[in-house]
Amino acid sequence: MEGGFVNKAAITIKDVAREAKVSVATVSRALNGHENVAEPVRQLVLEVAARLRYTPHAAARSLSSRRTNTVGVVLPDLYGEFFSELMRGIDQVARTRRQHLLVSSYHGDQVQQGAALRAMRGRVDGLLVLSPYAESPGFLTDNLPQSLPTVLINTYLPDQDHPVLSIDDHAGAVTMTRHLLDVGHRRIAFISGPDSNYDARERLRGFRDALAAFGGDAQGIELPGDFDEASGHRAGQELLAAGTLPDAVFAANDMMALGCLYAFAQAGLRVPDDIALAGFDDIPLARFVHPSLTTMQVSIAGLGDMAMTRLMQLMDSKITEGAGDKQTLVPRLIVRDSSRSKPGRSSTDTSSGR
Repeated sequence: MEGGFVNKAAITIKDVAREAKVSVATVSRALNGHENVAEPVRQLVLEVAARLRYTPHAAARSLSSRRTNTVGVVLPDLYGEFFSELMRGIDQVARTRRQHLLVSSYHGDQVQQGAALRAMRGRVDGLLVLSPYAESPGFLTDNLPQSLPTVLINTYLPDQDHPVLSIDDHAGAVTMTRHLLDVGHRRIAFISGPDSNYDARERLRGFRDALAAFGGDAQGIELPGDFDEASGHRAGQELLAAGTLPDAVFAANDMMALGCLYAFAQAGLRVPDDIALAGFDDIPLARFVHPSLTTMQVSIAGLGDMAMTRLMQLMDSKITEGAGDKQTLVPRLIVRDSSRSKPGRSSTDTSSGR
């Protein structure tokens, strides 16, 4: 390295060790985030490595450590605020643990899901999987790599042997339906999600159960949806075309609620004066639309954070089987402007998330 010139292509871990005046082992531990390195030494190694523009050889490091420092994430889609928030939570933990993410989306196609899972073998140290299918959960079992630490997110898999982090969709839908009933609404339309989606089924079941438990003059109207804005917009148009509006609309997720809100706005309908509206998930946009959206709050980024943290625990302990614990997150009712009490009826609900 005469005259301060460094051949960047030839920089090795030995060059970093020599420049930092520490051992190669210390450099390796510092760069890999091990705790048994004094912080001043770690900072010195990182500074020298950055100055020399040293890049660890990923393949060689993988061979020596048998770790790729990469986690696979397999999701049904990447579109929409739910998945972006979920990935934000996963990525926050990944960055603190110096893990890379290999992300794949199968766009609702089970065959593509199987291909994505098989493609992860040998490339990642662990897997995060969100698979919402309710019809044939065994398909997932057939394609999960057996020896790979795996955490399931909101995935229905009976007799599974992997940790599962889930949202209590049924309880959330019961709570929201009961809120709308308590503030005076009796004819409530429900925009459901895809028939094959387990979350959608549980939210529909909660809506039905809450109406049945309330009894009296409570009436439910069910419309199909697909968890996107367009299907919410179509449902809103269908309600408008029917002639007689319900008192309130409960959409099984916020994206459909926002599409429905747009359909009502196009028709000159005022929410909540003419009709109340509510959603589910509490995506960031829900509080910024007009009127702000009443919803069931799910900490989506928190769900991703918890799933990634649990996976790192599995990877560190090298447990791949017999770790099938289940953790369920209960959504919280967030009352905003879109579900004001119906005139002429008294409200019995005092909860508010604002």
